[in-house]
Parts: sequence; structure tokens; C-alpha cells
Amino acid sequence: MYGRDVLSGDWRRPRRGRIPEIPAEPDLVVEDAEGRFCGAVVACDKEAVTLEDRFGRRRVFPLTPAGFLLDGEPVTLVRPQAGPKGPLRSASGSIAVEGLRAQVARESRIYVEGVHDAALVEKIWGHDLRVEGVVVEFLEGVDDLPAIVEEFAPEPGRRLGVLVDHLVPGSKESRIAARVSGDDVLVVGHPFVDIWQAVKPRALGIPAWPDVPRGVPWKEGVIAALGWRMDPQEAWRHILGRVTTYADLEPELLGRVEELIDFVTGAG
Repeated sequence: MYGRDVLSGDWRRPRRGRIPEIPAEPDLVVEDAEGRFCGAVVACDKEAVTLEDRFGRRRVFPLTPAGFLLDGEPVTLVRPQAGPKGPLRSASGSIAVEGLRAQVARESRIYVEGVHDAALVEKIWGHDLRVEGVVVEFLEGVDDLPAIVEEFAPEPGRRLGVLVDHLVPGSKESRIAARVSGDDVLVVGHPFVDIWQAVKPRALGIPAWPDVPRGVPWKEGVIAALGWRMDPQEAWRHILGRVTTYADLEPELLGRVEELIDFVTGAG
């Protein structure tokens, strides 16, 4: 004679079918259902959505029914429907070459200062470098650059491009660069103390790279300031793991690497 108890079930949510399903399109701003985190959609797959707040912090939430609030109302986020497929892109943003077979290596080379620099360049530009047949090697410090350039013996068709950390006017690095630069040697640099700083803070979920007092080793100072319980190698693996595309890197590095690739693959 009587209907079901009105207090039975989940009375906090509307009945099934009354909660709108909203595609989790990039830049859509929502809150989690408990109102503890508000952010814009930056990624979505079939099981979860990633939100980024205004401080650059990211959190991953499952795509549960009524799991989010949009303008204060409960919604169910769903994976957006795939649109027409465009050309595949590499991590550097270039058009990916499907079925790529690496080209025979050119005589021209790109040198970077250390193994971390080489790993970052490989992760973002590796596809492009294999298309062009360019090998990247590392110096383990800029002091040996004059001897390396002399041994390499650059000439037209055998160019040398070099990426240097903290290349600023008046520095030791700038003086060495001036000694070796020429028609077939291009030395460019970024302003960062270390290649770590070329990764955007938001990719790591931190507001900014910390200032490290003079006299304190930079990497160790950064790790201490951020409260990471890692040694430098573990910290670098953590940083590199958060880099997925060129959008995670600062423009000051992007432009310099692209310049080097153009230089060593040019016809001059």
C-alpha cells in the first residue's frame, strides 16, 4: 500500500538519469564532489580525469557517477568522443613519421653538457633526431669544449652544435663559447642554472623552483627546499618522468634546441 521509504538509498543524490553527463573537455573547470579540489581538465582517459588548479597542482579522479560539481551542481564527467584524427605528433610537436627507421647518422653532431641534458633532449626530440640522423653526445662539462671542437674538426657538412647551461654574458661559459664559435660551430645556451629548471614548475606540481643560497650545491638545495626524500639521481628520474611533451618545458630551452637541430641539418 505504501511506496518505498523515502530515506532509503542515497538520498543526497538525484535519482539515476537526472545527473547530466558532461564531456571532460580540456579547460573545463569543475570541483570534486566533496568540494575539496577545483581545477581545469588537462587530461582524460576511459577511467580517470586529471585536474589542474590555479597553482599548477594536479590531481587524478576516477570517472564516477555524480563525482563532480559544475557551477555547484552534480555532474558525471565522461570521456570526450574522439574527433577526426589529425596527423600524429611527436613529443616535440612535429608531425610524427609512422614506421620510422632511423637514418644513417650524419657526420654533424649535437653536444650537450651532461647526461641529464641528453636524456631530456632524447625524450622530447628523439623522434626528430632519428628522422634527421643526428646523434646527441654529452660533454660532462664545458671546460673540455675547445679540445673537443679541435678534435672534431668541423667543416661544411660536418657541423657541431653545442647546448650550454647558464650561458649568460660575462660568464666562463660565454667566454669559452666565444673561443670556439664559427661558421660550422654553433654554441647556444639557456639561462637556467641547471637543466632541471628548464622543466616548468607546473609539470611537477610545484609553484616555482626554489632559490638556493650561494655556497649550497644547487641540486641538493632544491631537493631540501622542496622536502623531497630523494638523492639527485632519484629526483631527476622523478622530474623526467613528469615531462611528456614540449609544453612541459620552458621556451628558453625549446628555442635553443630547435635552433641547433636546424643548424646541424642545414646545407651550409
